[in-house]
Amino acid sequence: MPAAVSAATDNSYKIEYDGGSLANAKAGTELRLYVESGELRIAKGKDIIAVVPATAVIDLSYGQDVHRRVGAAIGLAVVSLGIGALMALSKSKKHYIGVTWDDAGKKGGIAFQADKNDYRGIIAGLEGITGKKVLIPIRSG
Repeated sequence: MPAAVSAATDNSYKIEYDGGSLANAKAGTELRLYVESGELRIAKGKDIIAVVPATAVIDLSYGQDVHRRVGAAIGLAVVSLGIGALMALSKSKKHYIGVTWDDAGKKGGIAFQADKNDYRGIIAGLEGITGKKVLIPIRSG
């Protein structure tokens, strides 16, 4: 129980890096996302590998278009594989979130997979600190 209490009080979430501009991470790497007042931090183990001011975030996305939007925003081939193709190969629902930023001309972005129990909390936290809204796609049928 203490670990669950700790995770809830430090505003951090376990995520799986899927692509983007982080030099110190490869696709599939387990990271920790800290959503705090004024910034978000991304850690690999005990090392902070990125700090993004909330005011620098220009876009938040969720769902199948995350790769396309993050890739277009930062222009990296790393994120060119579409999430739709990944989801077509998978039977379970995966929750992808994308964040792009421009910190005084230093552009970057990240696409990551969130746990099914955490993705709503991550979205709410990101919306809260950035003032941006994530449009969650409406599923038909």
